[in-house]
Amino acid sequence: MRRRPAREGQPGNEFLITTTPTLTAPVSHENRKPRDVARLQQPARVPDPARVPDPARVKVLLPYPFAGAFDYRAPAALDLQPGDIVTVPLNRREAVGVVWDEDPALPPEFRTPMPPPVPANRLKPVSAVLDVPRLPAASRRFVDWVAGYTLTPPGLVMAMALRLNAYAPVRAVTGWQPADPPPPGARITPTRARVLEALAGRAPRDTNDLARAAGVGAGMVRGMAEAGLLVAVDMPRAATFQRPDPAHPGAAVLSADQQANAALLRRAVHERRYSVTLLEGVTGSGKTEVYLEAVAACLAEGRQALVLLPEIALSSQWLERFTRRFGAAPAVWHSDLGSKARRAAWRAVAGGEAWVVVGARSALFLPFTDLGLIVVDEEHETAFKQEDGVTYNARDMAVVRARLSQAAILLVSATPSLETLTNAEAGRYRRVTLAVRHGGASLPTVAPIDMREAPPGRGLFLSPVLRTAIEATFARGEQAMLFLNRRGYAPLTLCRACGHRVQCPNCTAWLVEHRARRILTCHHCGHTEPVPQHCPACGAEGSLTPIGPGVERITEEATAAFPEARILVMASDTLPGPSAAAEAVRRIAAREVDLIIGTQIVAKGWHFPHLTLVGVVDADLGLAGGDLRASERTVQLLHQVGGRAGREEAPGQVLLQTYTPEHPVMQALIVGDFASFMRREAEARRPGHWPPFGRLAALIVSADSAEAADAAARALGRAAPVGDGVTVLGPAPAPLAILRGRHRRRLLLRTRREVAVQPILRAWLAQVQAGRGVRVDVDVDPVSFL
Repeated sequence: MRRRPAREGQPGNEFLITTTPTLTAPVSHENRKPRDVARLQQPARVPDPARVPDPARVKVLLPYPFAGAFDYRAPAALDLQPGDIVTVPLNRREAVGVVWDEDPALPPEFRTPMPPPVPANRLKPVSAVLDVPRLPAASRRFVDWVAGYTLTPPGLVMAMALRLNAYAPVRAVTGWQPADPPPPGARITPTRARVLEALAGRAPRDTNDLARAAGVGAGMVRGMAEAGLLVAVDMPRAATFQRPDPAHPGAAVLSADQQANAALLRRAVHERRYSVTLLEGVTGSGKTEVYLEAVAACLAEGRQALVLLPEIALSSQWLERFTRRFGAAPAVWHSDLGSKARRAAWRAVAGGEAWVVVGARSALFLPFTDLGLIVVDEEHETAFKQEDGVTYNARDMAVVRARLSQAAILLVSATPSLETLTNAEAGRYRRVTLAVRHGGASLPTVAPIDMREAPPGRGLFLSPVLRTAIEATFARGEQAMLFLNRRGYAPLTLCRACGHRVQCPNCTAWLVEHRARRILTCHHCGHTEPVPQHCPACGAEGSLTPIGPGVERITEEATAAFPEARILVMASDTLPGPSAAAEAVRRIAAREVDLIIGTQIVAKGWHFPHLTLVGVVDADLGLAGGDLRASERTVQLLHQVGGRAGREEAPGQVLLQTYTPEHPVMQALIVGDFASFMRREAEARRPGHWPPFGRLAALIVSADSAEAADAAARALGRAAPVGDGVTVLGPAPAPLAILRGRHRRRLLLRTRREVAVQPILRAWLAQVQAGRGVRVDVDVDPVSFL
């Protein structure tokens, strides 16, 4: 919690609640040299000081953690309109911002009190307007809504809409044409003649294209330009994204049930108004093919569509399906894109040239001009919750984005979240269902392996029952999968002599051994160190031993057990991006792999036609801890990973290694009754007003010392709100009591569903002054409780 001093032209002494002190990569020019800023800006309209009339006030929102927009003078020569992306003076430098307007429809509880306006004689003028599309009204309203709901400074949310200078100018492509007339005395060698011949009677060609056509190097082309034989021209930029064709003859043959559901989704799109539909279908039922028909309807309406995926690695198979259906690829948006591709995608979306975007959660903030459809695939996935920077749940914010754009939104899952199911049962969401697998495939059988009765051998983790099933699968020429949601070789390294556990120096977490790289690493802060030869505590040599399995250790065991098997590991360590995932999928489809070993990345949407057996190494893993959604998440995850089996003609089988086969989660998976399990979950949460029947907001206090964190947490505890339907739990040490060197304490606000938490939080935080170096992060609707 920090106060910032008042400065000319900006809000002063406002109490700011920051979700983090700096965004991962905000649109900021703090670290840029002035010449870099000038290169980025290239203003289209610069006012003539002699023509500046009497000042008019305009608000400009800047991508920094201030409480709101700043007042500036608007020279008439600029003809400023809301949404214009401008440069303005800020202290001793120029900053990029957006001309902002107030949203009269913003709920009162989302509004932040602002200080009085700055006197007119102290206003600084807007410097220039950038030659880029305006930020649309729906995007501006979305920024206001997200900021108000999450209690985040609106500038930090707006920074996500501008996305890392994606608005910066796209450089023109330089082409070459022959000089006419050629310079006198110029020598035309045979090589130069080939270059000129490649241009004869043709449009200008860029350097690389011309060099390839003439069979010369790029240096030859540049040398001819220096000799005056070639003249540089600006070439028209080709369209970056081809428009997908809704009538392209690539549509899958749909079953009668799929056709009926697709018709309902098309109707929702054609209504051209806000609606929410849950598309629930068993794994392998063809949900993607069905919702692609809604995308086709959106394209036919001349509107843009957005598809959100929880893991961008999933985009490889998805893109193949999309291109086959529409004859063209969509625009892609995720953090692995280079700056050039990101800039092209941002401008194409803002200019209405990108008709369909598939991306990660941040694609919600792209400046769509006419968004007609949003699809949230695997809507139950916790990956849609952003924990760092601006904390928001992309599934929930997608619903808001659709409402602001008068668009249809589809929430798609085989295992919908309890929040979505509750909204559907209450009639707030429509619901369509695909109850059977496509093409006559049957759902896999699920059976437990009671590890108390069929334990693995000493130092091993695969039960003899599972090993036998894998061998039988290989004998039939089919593929198998082992699933363990734990990266690395072992989650704990223990000294056999003194019992010391090797822990991260920055976090209250054990270091995970990654044997292939011969390191110990922290999966929370990234700290790494070599595997020590001696115990750090007692000095005993060779006494450190790994405890428990990760996917590397399971791979080691599987290699020894099945020496002839071709094994592929699918984890975030081994699949760093979409291209690596695409190659893995190719190998699996080509039957170059017999056994897949993976973490949760294998549970999300893959279609492996020859995979018939899934073995879950530790089905009990997700049930530990005090997370109120632990059972829900475990049943969703294991149901999804089991759904990879038997998606074609050959039947599938799922084996769960568990020490608690009687647990309700295991029983729900065995009998395949997801609906009854979720009804029991709802009945357990309703009396205590736990989500979705109540609201939660977490306060996470962090400081450099435990004493400072405790003092701030106790002060917040003493000032905790009281009232009917309002409960505060804590303060208490966070499960990760130290993270990245900072000591952490948590408080949890719980209210009835009809109570808005934002005014309560603002009033609560306004009563407490934290010490230097203390931060209070606010997480409305928390997903993680670490």
